[in-house]
Amino acid sequence: MSRFAPLIAALCLAPTLALAQMASAPFDGRLKKIHETKTISVAYRTDAIPFSFEDQDKKPSGYTVDLCRSIIGVIERQIGVTPLQVKWVPVTLQNRFSTIANGQADMECGASTVTLGRMSQVSFSTLTFVDGTALLVRNSTAGNSLLDLANKKIGVIAGSSNEKALAEAMKTKVVNATVVPVKTREDGLAELEAGTIDAFASDRVLLVGLAAKAKDPKSLALLGDPISYEPYAIALPRGDWAMQQAVNSALAQIYGSSTLGELFTRWFGALGRPPAVLEIMYALGRLPQ
Repeated sequence: MSRFAPLIAALCLAPTLALAQMASAPFDGRLKKIHETKTISVAYRTDAIPFSFEDQDKKPSGYTVDLCRSIIGVIERQIGVTPLQVKWVPVTLQNRFSTIANGQADMECGASTVTLGRMSQVSFSTLTFVDGTALLVRNSTAGNSLLDLANKKIGVIAGSSNEKALAEAMKTKVVNATVVPVKTREDGLAELEAGTIDAFASDRVLLVGLAAKAKDPKSLALLGDPISYEPYAIALPRGDWAMQQAVNSALAQIYGSSTLGELFTRWFGALGRPPAVLEIMYALGRLPQ
């Protein structure tokens, strides 16, 4: 895991360099609008358990949603408006970034991987989680690695970072398998249970939540180690330094408080302590004020 430390360090510290270029005005861009309207619009995924989803009462829930609630609490103190009215905006895998870019929401709290390509449309906060692309299979599947899926069918959401990670892993390991595009994780689960695909690729923690929704969760299992690592962050308006500073400042305070441990235990307690790569990410996110 230590070989990933330089990558995580670079991703965590990139926003720090941007802070030095921020304008001095405290309420520029979206932050100014939030201050004037006393309202903040937050996009959230309805299907990304356990990061962002709707509970039985159809209310936003999950690790990233709770993290964003804590961020909003800090922003309230930063801009002197308490309380802020929160407008929750449900989004999909396909429209989550355009919703931010078009001004329909001020930040996106889901399970979004930071990529250079996505930075042409939105900006990102410091990192909020590190997950990895993994493979969910039926227990009857022989083997324990991507190599064992040669000549089989692997489902993945079209256009996702997982699709790219899967293609790169197959090329690197010289695995000849059929990639089957699906629209949603639920579609992938249904096809896996029906036997029309042999594996489904997505973020590891999301697959754990997905498997729990299966007709027979014990019939499914994760296949070996992750085939890639996915750094998550909060999507923000591109080039809005004041908003980015406000969110990163809030994250730094949260990462240095007991709130972080409470959030992790609430949503990932069954996984034990945070892995080393995640501990590094949290430590680098505690930017000095």
